[in-house]
Amino acid sequence: MKEFNTLYLIVDENIAVITINRPKYLNALNSEVLIELSEAVDLIDKDPTIRAVILTGAGEKAFVAGADISEMKSKDVLEAREFSSLGNKIFSKLEKLRMPVIAAVNGFALGGGCELAMACDLRIAGNKAKFGQPEVGLGIMPGFGGSQRLARLVGNGIAKEILYTGAMIGAERAYEIGLVNRVVDSTVVLEEAKKMAQAIAAKSPIGISFSKKAVNEGTNMDLEHGLSLEVELFGSLFYTKDQKEGMSAFLEKRPATFQGK
Repeated sequence: MKEFNTLYLIVDENIAVITINRPKYLNALNSEVLIELSEAVDLIDKDPTIRAVILTGAGEKAFVAGADISEMKSKDVLEAREFSSLGNKIFSKLEKLRMPVIAAVNGFALGGGCELAMACDLRIAGNKAKFGQPEVGLGIMPGFGGSQRLARLVGNGIAKEILYTGAMIGAERAYEIGLVNRVVDSTVVLEEAKKMAQAIAAKSPIGISFSKKAVNEGTNMDLEHGLSLEVELFGSLFYTKDQKEGMSAFLEKRPATFQGK
């Protein structure tokens, strides 16, 4: 795999792990990190053997503490819009990967870090993790999708409270409102993410990919069109070897071996 300046990309069997590696700056997102993250996502997307992705941050203090304020401070209106557009495009690319992405949140996930976690399919948080969108305290607002994904995850009322106050919330509160899927001891966040990734990797990659498509696209439709999408995707799976293998294995009472075909 390619070497990067600001992150690590390691593939072990069917699982890719991306680690944002700027611990001195609490893994803050600058343009270089965003561009390298985009390149890493492209590499993963081209590798047919990868069935799940874990995204985390180096060190114990932060997943990603936010976007890099020192880079943003001097931007003019056009440059700020370009920076926001860059982040949004890359986070959407991550969100649309065919395989699930799990955020292993170890510490602060603030601003752009919270937005990055929300662009993942699933979020496992250490019990010391902190989440928030503190942008209003800087005279700005979320620019990498926070105003949109947060409301979709936790509802408008709670999202507005988090956005308007800029306050941090702990892992347990994040779990209560549906922002994270699980809270575990902070020492085993990555381990638990790997267990979940392994469970996902053992299932049909096509079935999972189609399920992801159904949720991501269907929730932006009315129910009637969402159900039609599900019918279409469900039927299409019966062209696949994974469907034949999965059902044969069930009837034969043996473990299925999926090929993603």
